[in-house]
Parts: sequence; structure tokens; C-alpha cells
Amino acid sequence: MKFFTKLVALLLVSAPLCAQNTQRGSVSGSVLDEKNVAFPYVNVLLLKAKDSTLAKGMTSDTDGKFAFETVEAGRYFTLVSMVGYQKVHSPVFTVANAEVKLSPVTLTNSVELLNEVKVVAQKPFIEQQIDRTVVNVENSIVSAGATALEILERSPGVVVDQQNDALKLRGKNGVLVQIDGKRSYLSQTELMNLLRNTPSDNIEKIELITNPSAKYDAAGNSGIINIVFKKNKNYGTNGSVTFGGGYMPDLSVGRTNGSLALNHRQGKINIFGNSSVYTGGNVNTNNIYRTIPFEGKVTIFDQESERRSNYRNYSFRAGMDYSLNDKTTVGVLASAFSNDWSQPEGVNNTQILDGNSKLIRSFLTEASSGQKMNNLTGNLNVKHKFDDKGKELTFDADYVRYGGQSFNQLNTNYFKPNGLPDGSPELVRNDMPSTINIGVIKLDYAQTIGKGKFETGLKSSYVTSDNNLTFEVKVDVWQIDPTRTNRFKYTENINAAYVNYGGKLGEKTSYQLGFRLEHTHSVGNSVTLNDVRDRNYINLFPSVFLSRQLDSSNVLNLSYSRRIDRPDYQSLNPFEFYLDPFTFQRGNPNLRPQYTHALQLTHVYKDFLNTSISYSRISDLIANEVPRQIASENKTFVTTENLDNQDNINLTVSVPIPVTKWWTLQANLTGSYNRYKTYYGDALYDVNQLNYNVFASNQFKMANDWSAELSGWYNSPAVYGFFVSNPQGMINMGLQKSIWEKKGTLRLNVSDIFWMNKFRGRAQFQDIDLRVRSTWASRQVRLTFTYRFGNQNVKGARQRNTGSDDLQQRVKSN
Repeated sequence: MKFFTKLVALLLVSAPLCAQNTQRGSVSGSVLDEKNVAFPYVNVLLLKAKDSTLAKGMTSDTDGKFAFETVEAGRYFTLVSMVGYQKVHSPVFTVANAEVKLSPVTLTNSVELLNEVKVVAQKPFIEQQIDRTVVNVENSIVSAGATALEILERSPGVVVDQQNDALKLRGKNGVLVQIDGKRSYLSQTELMNLLRNTPSDNIEKIELITNPSAKYDAAGNSGIINIVFKKNKNYGTNGSVTFGGGYMPDLSVGRTNGSLALNHRQGKINIFGNSSVYTGGNVNTNNIYRTIPFEGKVTIFDQESERRSNYRNYSFRAGMDYSLNDKTTVGVLASAFSNDWSQPEGVNNTQILDGNSKLIRSFLTEASSGQKMNNLTGNLNVKHKFDDKGKELTFDADYVRYGGQSFNQLNTNYFKPNGLPDGSPELVRNDMPSTINIGVIKLDYAQTIGKGKFETGLKSSYVTSDNNLTFEVKVDVWQIDPTRTNRFKYTENINAAYVNYGGKLGEKTSYQLGFRLEHTHSVGNSVTLNDVRDRNYINLFPSVFLSRQLDSSNVLNLSYSRRIDRPDYQSLNPFEFYLDPFTFQRGNPNLRPQYTHALQLTHVYKDFLNTSISYSRISDLIANEVPRQIASENKTFVTTENLDNQDNINLTVSVPIPVTKWWTLQANLTGSYNRYKTYYGDALYDVNQLNYNVFASNQFKMANDWSAELSGWYNSPAVYGFFVSNPQGMINMGLQKSIWEKKGTLRLNVSDIFWMNKFRGRAQFQDIDLRVRSTWASRQVRLTFTYRFGNQNVKGARQRNTGSDDLQQRVKSN
């Protein structure tokens, strides 16, 4: 509660400022083509007259109309543009407390070279859109030099469970993580390690999509987190270089990062690429206290461990877009990364006590482990626009390969209560090479039909993985333990088809209906155990979206979708991974997919205040880190299991507050009610809890190109499966200075100032009584420098109907 008071005092100090009564008006108009026919999907920018900065932007609707609501009083002009047409600037006009109706804008074909237009605009760190929340990473001061996982930790509604390597969105598990619109296909642990080693300098934005349409994969019961990497859009040759360093004073650990981005765009061709390196270390401490009852007696394990680790990440991305003609564009993209994580020293000190807390025995386990993972991804994409407006065909083909190698070695010495050795040391080790191969083909078609848009598509993916675990025990010499050695092969083929149609019912109501059909065939083969699990099933996933403009200030959006989450192949692998001889993790080949019905109602007030309430029902919930005991052997392990169901009710309020011209506050409040119901053994497990998440970000603009940021979040106590967690949170601050005519940027930031981001939790039910405390290198001081060179303005170019602007968006969405 003390931390929450600090958060409120530092971040929500602007309560009286919400009562401001800023004058606002609206701007409306329409766009016509050369034949005076309504021109849909045209870009319309509302620019401030004094400095041409961007106030708002949108595209014209299917009737060629556009309308900007809640525009602050002032002087503006509009810029209307479409690929292959001459840009049109409107005369300067004044907005007050009334609607400004502009004369119709007529666009004409043009092949002339346009004059340079410089648009200066900066998006807020948190941008609330109707169907998603966008975290604009490149505009955040406190995000400089951080990792992708640390950025997610500061994103509204996202909970990063460091203890169990899990992501939650609006209080629910089952988040589908995409990279540039593509599914990663990694297991939960592998994905978390990748995010820990991905520098934020490579990221443009993160999209949080809580209720996706039928066009998206049906996976992800709580929604989709899409990480979009940077891609330069400027003409000519340009680029940027970034380098920085950080230090974690509490654990005496440092980190360094560096990146280089280059871009060349001219005429029909755009070539781009970037590379980065990220190195550092971490220290993770765990305290585990567990009680094991058996035959009327109680045994207590009191464990303390410290694990120091080092990591290195190298990444590379390069691509090219080429316009074959006025209607067809081809793009290729290649990326690769190499992650190397090692834990050369880890110490686990355990005391075994009786029911009266009297020492029976103790043991010391020294562990060394590591994991290497390499990736290579290739993409070919083609986009073709037909003669008729609104018709387009998009084709994508992808090949992805992951190669990994993990190892773990444990050396355990036992001691009597008097400290003398008790028996011989126990030495075990395991080694597991793994490969993942992924092939994806996708075809999408869109067409304007009537006053609506029709979309349909096909997708097929084929995934193979091979994990070969060798477990050895040293008895004089190393010997293979056949009971704990296993090779696990997994294949999965998903074929999908979808249809979407969206349009309008009258002037104020719009809708979108969609259906997605997915056929899944998966085979899990535990070669050593001679155990094959073959699953073959077909599912239909409907989605409905309705939007109603109540008046000029209020919009209601209602959505429903059905979704699926399939077990990842690592969770299906029945192998065991040991922390010490009495604590381990086990896979579960009996896991079933989980299904979700999600309903969401959103209210938008003047494009300013967003309020949404949602309900979801999850059947066969896939719960990670379910604790189990082998009481007769004093062993505790965690595994992944299906719980009967989870009910989730969620309320989210998001509001940007322009406190002054130099101070902007973005506040988000998320409240969740979770109820879990299942059988644990023969007993009914029925638990529920209300929890909430508070996020706030303050951005300050100061004189002489100085700016600052103060942000923070707080998670209340919450239930996650069988665990109840204590509160968590952090407060961050940063300072930024632009130098060398704004070509250089210096950023200094401190994250988790009060070092409050620590995990404490407990699982207590039936024979399970387990308490956990965990810390990691969360408090950090970072300094980064970025220098941009080459052409940094948005230049005019020889405009033809090449589709290059759409291609930029398409490469992002891919």
C-alpha cells in the first residue's frame, strides 16, 4: 500500500486538471475523383497552420467522406493525398466551438515532382485506438536501452510473470505473440528468453489487440501482442546508429547495446536493413519454502538459490520492395538472430526440517546451465491491385528455422545436521539439441462490394520440431539414465480459410461479420517411451463487430469472437528438467486445446476517453506451473494441466489528459475478476479474486530541446491458477536532449527506482503448501545515444500509381 501511495502521488497529481474546459470543434469534408465520384480510402491529414505539425489523420470512408471530431480551437489546414494523384492543400481555416465544413476536394492524376513538405509529429507513448492499444516504443525516453520484455512490463493491461515465464493480457493467459504480424511458434520459455534479449532500439511499436477479427489466427484466448520492428520510410539514403550501456547497482550487473539501420529508397525500389548487438547479465534469487505431509508426518524444505547468468544477442534484418508495374509490388525479407544464454554458476542451498522445524539434513546443489538458439527467417510477398477500385490480392510465403542447444549439470552434496558429509555426491547432467522448421503460405483477397468491404483468404502452416534429451548420471563414469532420457518429435499442420464482410447500416451504424474455419492435425511422438498422440479436429470461429455513432461525441463498439489455444510442443514433451534432486518440471502429453468465448463492449467519448468491459469463458484452461507432489519421496514438481474453466470479467479505462502545452498524462486502469474452477485430485478447487492494474505515463516538453518522462505501473494481488501473488509495481523516469540540429539524441533513464518489481506468491490447497519469493535485475540506470544521418525529411517523389505507400504498411503487417 505504501508503494501505491507513491505511485498515486507521482503520477496522478493532475486530478483537478481534468476539469479543464478546452474549446473543441469538428472538421468535415469529402473527396472526389476526376469524374466527381466519391473517392474512398484517401489519406486526409489535419495540420496545424503555425508549424505544419500533425494534429490528426484518417482515411475517407466508402462514401469519400471524412470528419475530425473534438478538434482543439486553433488555425489548421488539410492535406489530402493518394498514390498516383496530386496532393491538395486546403486554405487555412479556424476551428472554434462549431463544425467547419470544407468544400469538396477533387484529386487529379499527376506525374509531376511535388515540392517538399515537412511534417513534424510525435505520437504519444500510449495510443488508444478503437480496436487496439498501441505502445509507441520509439517515442519513449524511459524505453531507450531496454528490452522487449521490459517494454511489455510497462504496457497497460500486460502482466509479465517473471517467476513462471508467462505473459498475461487483461488478467488472462494465452497471449499470442506476433513479430511483424507473424506468429513466433516458440514455446513459452523460449519466447520469454527471446524477448529478454531483444533490444527496444529495434522496435517501432507494440500493438495490444484484445479481440481480433476472423482475419487473424484463432490462437490467443486473451488476444494478440504484435511487436512491429522499425522500418525507415524516407526517400534517398539515410540511417541511424545507436549505442548505449546500463548498470544494475543492486546486483552489480551491466549491459551494453548497439545498432545500425540503413535505408535506400528511390523510384520503384526500397532496400533496408539493420543489425544489433545486445550483451549483459542478470542475477536471479529464489526462496522456496514448502511443506510436504505424508503418513501423519510433515517434512519442510527451506531453499535459497542464486543464479548468475550472462547473455548475448546478435540480430540482422534486411529486405527489398520492388514495384514491377503500376499494380504489382514484390517484397522479400530475411532476418536472423543468435541468442546465447549461460549460467556458469548457480547455487541452491536447502535445509530439510521436520514438523517442529528441527534440521534433519541439508544439501548444496551447484548448477551450471545454458541455452543457445539461432534463427533464420525468409519471406516473399506479392501484392497486386486490380483495375477496379478496392480489389487487391496479397500472397505471402514464409520459411522459418530455429536451431537450439541446451544443457544443465547438477552437483549435489548432502550434509548431516552437524555439518559433516552425508553420503556420496550426486552428479547428473542433461543435453538437449532441438530444431524447429516452419513453412507458411497465405493468400488474401479484398474487394469493395456495395458500400462494404469483402475479405477472404486461405492459410496453411506446417511445423516440425525435434527435441532429443539425453540424461546422464555419474557413477564412476557418466552413464545414460534410460528412465529420464527421451526423444520427442512433434508435427502440426493447420489449414485455415476465412471470410469477412464489413459495411454500414444507415449513417451511424457499421458492422463486420467474419467466420474462420481451421483444421488441425498434430502428432506428438515420444520416441523413447513409444508413446504417440495423434489429434485431428476441425473448428469454426465466428466473430462479430458492431459500431454505433450515438452522437458527435459518443461511439459504442460491441464485439464477439471464439478463439482457441493449442498446447505448445514443449509442454507436450514428457521430459523432466531438474532444479535439484527434489524439485523439477515435467511435461504433459495429455494436454488438450483450450477454447474461449469473448464478448467486449467499448465506449469512446470524443476520441478521448475509452472505456471497455469484457467477459470471457475459457474451457479446458491450459494452466502452467501447476504444483504436484510425490510425497513418499519428498519431491515437488510443476507441470502444465487443463483446468475445467476460467471466467474473466474485465473493465478498462484509458484517458489521455493534455494537462498543459508542455505536459501530457496518459492514464490506464484495468480491473479484472477471475474465477477458476476444477478438480485437484478428488477435491473441488473453486477460487475467485478481484484485482487491478494501474498504469500512468507523463511526458514533459521543455525548452532548448529538452524533454522528460515519468511513468509507472502497479499490480494488485492476483490469482493465477493455483498461485496467489502479492502486489508488484515500478516507477521509471527519464531525461532526453536533442543535439546537433536534432540529428542526435541523448537519453538517460532509471527504471524501477524503488526496486518494487519482485515476485512473492503462495500456492496452498490440499497437500500443496508452497511459498515463493524471487528477485531479478529490475532496477537499472541506462544511457543511450542515437545519431541519424542522411535525408530525414518526408520528401515528395515522382508520384505514380505504384502502391509504394501501401507496400510500407503491408511490410509492417507482415
